[in-house]
Amino acid sequence: MRVEHKKRVARRRVVYALYIIGLLIPLALLAVLIWAVLQTSPGENGLSPVPFIRHTPSLTLAGDNGEAPWYLRLVNSTHPLPEDWAPELSTIDPFTGEKFDSRAIEYLWDMLEDMRAQGMEPLVCSGYRSYQSQEDIFQDNVRSALEQGYSQEEAEQKAALWVMPPGCSEHQSALAADIVSEGNQNLDESQDSTDEQQWLRQHCQEYGFVLRYPKDKTELTGVNYEPWHYRFVGEEAAREMTAQGLCLEEYAA
Repeated sequence: MRVEHKKRVARRRVVYALYIIGLLIPLALLAVLIWAVLQTSPGENGLSPVPFIRHTPSLTLAGDNGEAPWYLRLVNSTHPLPEDWAPELSTIDPFTGEKFDSRAIEYLWDMLEDMRAQGMEPLVCSGYRSYQSQEDIFQDNVRSALEQGYSQEEAEQKAALWVMPPGCSEHQSALAADIVSEGNQNLDESQDSTDEQQWLRQHCQEYGFVLRYPKDKTELTGVNYEPWHYRFVGEEAAREMTAQGLCLEEYAA
């Protein structure tokens, strides 16, 4: 009898142990699931970008030599690049051949990849431009204005509202990218209504980019509103500029 009793006790203990284990396993899985959900939060439009964590060098607008770090370099009509400016480049897309600064291209790649993962079709229609390429584009716009009856000075001023003179374009820095929708490649305000631009407005700062020429900053930037033109400035600066509604001219002042 004692032996049989001991066997029954042992069986009960095994059953109890299995029961407790059976309760703990789903609780552990639930805890892991809750933890995973808490690691991401959906964007304002309901799309949840892939968590993107990178290290950007500490934000210092003026170093020991008085110059801004490479990713915050201001390029405009009063801060031109030298004619022999030659950044290290990497190819964004082998099909288009467009290029970008090698130090920042992974940020651009990840942003584009996350957009495509959410069903969008972003296209970088313009990246780095050489001095000569920028000169050619600028002169084409000047000639177009001259044909409309403007004087040479007026034509250059009108052209500069859309295309910066050579040396003054951010595209020459290799830190700017014109991003459009494959379904709408028009460089005009119709870009505003595309899913790609709506997503970029909400999330580009997470990858270190800002909309470079906002609609309400033309007097400061000297360039008309370009809803397709994005500039890499590093994550910290991008978040601060976006939160405070600043353009680079204001932020670098």
